[in-house]
Amino acid sequence: MTIQIAKEARKEAITSIERYARENFPEPIGSLEADSLLTFFLEEIGPLVYNKAVTDVQERLQARIMEVDIEVHEAEFQYWRKHDAKRQKR
Repeated sequence: MTIQIAKEARKEAITSIERYARENFPEPIGSLEADSLLTFFLEEIGPLVYNKAVTDVQERLQARIMEVDIEVHEAEFQYWRKHDAKRQKR
């Protein structure tokens, strides 16, 4: 699965890559090179980041599901216990 980003986000990413190259490398790169580099990162490294995010979400959802049991659990067969407790109070 190729990760796609919106056109405007892609433009901003390319601009950011160009600036990074200008400030950190001896030779600046143009928008064509920055676009190629972005494509490479999205195809090669993007799935790694995406899969990690999916795993993180799954773990958080699983933890939340475990909490739901605690939050909404109702004890079973409570009628007689409540009934007997009321009788003892009288």
